[in-house]
Amino acid sequence: MTQAENTDRVLILDFGSQVTQLIARRVRESGVYCEIWPYSASADRITAFAPRAIILSGGPASVLDEGSPRAPEVVFTMGVPVLGICYGQQTMCAQLGGVVEAGHEREFGRAYVDITEPCDLFHGVWEKGGREQVWMSHGDRVTKLPEGFKPVAVSEGAPFAAIADDARRFYATQFHVEVVHTPHGAQLLRNFTHGVAGCTDNWSMGGYRDAQIAKIREQVGSSRVICGLSGGVDSSVAAVLIHEAIGDQLTCIFVDHGLLRAGEAEEVVTTFRDRFNIKLVHVDASDMFINALDGVTDPEQKRKTIGGLFIDVFDQEAAKIGGADFLAQGTLYPDVIESVSFTGGPSVTIKSHHNVGGLPARMKMKLVEPLRELFKDEVRRLGRELGIPESIVGRHPFPGPGLAIRIPGAITREKLDILRKADTIYLEEIRNAGLYDAIWQAFAVLLPVRTVGVMGDGRTYDHVCALRAVTSTDGMTADIYPYDMAFLSRVSGRIVNEVRGINRVTYDITSKPPGTIEWE
Repeated sequence: MTQAENTDRVLILDFGSQVTQLIARRVRESGVYCEIWPYSASADRITAFAPRAIILSGGPASVLDEGSPRAPEVVFTMGVPVLGICYGQQTMCAQLGGVVEAGHEREFGRAYVDITEPCDLFHGVWEKGGREQVWMSHGDRVTKLPEGFKPVAVSEGAPFAAIADDARRFYATQFHVEVVHTPHGAQLLRNFTHGVAGCTDNWSMGGYRDAQIAKIREQVGSSRVICGLSGGVDSSVAAVLIHEAIGDQLTCIFVDHGLLRAGEAEEVVTTFRDRFNIKLVHVDASDMFINALDGVTDPEQKRKTIGGLFIDVFDQEAAKIGGADFLAQGTLYPDVIESVSFTGGPSVTIKSHHNVGGLPARMKMKLVEPLRELFKDEVRRLGRELGIPESIVGRHPFPGPGLAIRIPGAITREKLDILRKADTIYLEEIRNAGLYDAIWQAFAVLLPVRTVGVMGDGRTYDHVCALRAVTSTDGMTADIYPYDMAFLSRVSGRIVNEVRGINRVTYDITSKPPGTIEWE
């Protein structure tokens, strides 16, 4: 625990919903610290956490199935407010004496609820007699309420779309309050955390910074720390925070694998050596990495090749400076959550570029992970708190394997040069149009196909470049950015005219659905 030791805390028990993290985001956005734990957390652990309130998430299971997940009984006996969402409502009712049945009318997507009674959850937001838009996702439904509950909202497919037991401060909704498709959902959550549970807005990035600095000093003592610096947002913020805590006990190692965007290596060196006066070892290992990738076409094998070689180079450089007891890593909270399946077994979607569960034994170092309680946008806020330049802290996410996985198929120096030039033009035009900060992530991809074209008086047989841009808050879900045709025409014209080796540009309109992790 860090700052959370001195703040109001909300506990979210996860039953496997693909949008559980959105609950945490909404709660934190309202100024309250929260954590996501598996539904199977022990009673002793929950009691020790001392939450001011508990939220039960949705999930894919059916409470009618034998062995389906249940909330620990202590949730309903420790005297704190409880909010059940979707599956959370169903297991709450089943465990407290209500009845859940297989629904005859399933509801998925946009729906409307009629408000039948006032309750503290709706205070100042929804009024009796009103009709409100929500987002449903259920097959089963509650058909009999436990003693003490009353219905406060109904929909066509859910006779108990929202229920309340004001005396015990138990509430539940069949719809998802955490998604933007429930327009007033964030305010309903705030009513629960602040109005019902009495939490205050005391979760701040300044407080987190101070608490983490104290924690790093306590953890590290007089030992040395090595940080693998990539120049991305996460490792940059981790490095500056740790340097603020322990100064020259930190050494950053920047392994340039030759797969970065144009000018990024120079920017990393200049920023961290000159601006922050951080001890930095810059290793140009581009030839080694590109040679190792020769003939490798499978994207996951590319990742493993790059990751394995990175560890080898990192080990060698660490040995040259005398080693260290600790390794700093920019692990984020979604990395931690996604690396454990809360509904049984290791997650098949674990991010392959993070050692979230620990390091290889041969590295003989302990981890320092000062960002592991934060979401991506919170890391950016912390970076600004630390004075990191906006060119780094506001940078679009860039994968560890870099351009290697933005060139499907074999990697060559020629392809890397072509993609760098196209990508540079693309981002330059985005900035010129004032769109960079409105887009979560934008990049170019060099497709593994060639097309015949006519340029001037001659035929060409060159590569196709795809452009991608999406909007998001945290990268968990995303949608395409709606460029106008004038912008796309301008960008494609520049790329075709200025980048030798590309004769066609296409725009990728693929969205990122909930539950997926990687783009590439």
